[in-house]
Amino acid sequence: MSLNSVILVGRVGGEPDVKYFESGTVKCNLTLAVNRVSRNNDQPDWFNLELWGKQAEVAANYVRKGSLIGVSGSLKFDYWKDRNTGTDRNKPVIRVERLELLGSRRDNGAEMSNNGYDDEF
Repeated sequence: MSLNSVILVGRVGGEPDVKYFESGTVKCNLTLAVNRVSRNNDQPDWFNLELWGKQAEVAANYVRKGSLIGVSGSLKFDYWKDRNTGTDRNKPVIRVERLELLGSRRDNGAEMSNNGYDDEF
């Protein structure tokens, strides 16, 4: 049996980076700061998020820097060669399957009608 599941709650670190493709597909990249409690102080861990389709559209329209969100998805790695050195590089990315807007509507910087889903998309 295999399991690759990630659940995170934190604050968005910057404005959404949204790309629209000719095929009609939408992709959104975000960074998420999640505080890790330690004895001395809380240090944020930073995660790279990748959203596609409907989730990406919701993030583009309603998520702003500082928004409190919850996400669930899976961990993957992006691989590439460094253009300058030719060195193999990689970075962990959370492929988001579910996005929840957890702050108030004012915190998220948008007015949304109550759709009966408690701001789950």
